[in-house]
Amino acid sequence: MKKSDYYEIIAKSAHMTKKTAKDAIDTFLDEVVKTLKKGDKVVLSGVGTLSIGKVGPKDVVPFGKSDKRVTVKSHHVVNFKAAKPLRKIIW
Repeated sequence: MKKSDYYEIIAKSAHMTKKTAKDAIDTFLDEVVKTLKKGDKVVLSGVGTLSIGKVGPKDVVPFGKSDKRVTVKSHHVVNFKAAKPLRKIIW
């Protein structure tokens, strides 16, 4: 699903305009990003937890170039750990 699909679903279920739903969803996502940028966790009860992790540098072999190794610099990634209710539904 795309964000625009969620705008329509939220607008219908909450009896609001699409613009209001769009503003609400965009504000929520902006706050999630700000929280993660600060290094804090985002806990969505019943869904899961988003957090920032750091991946160290590592040597990799790019596809088709087996004789040359490239070092990927350390970087940050977003981790997601599903909550128990979500795991029960999906798995």
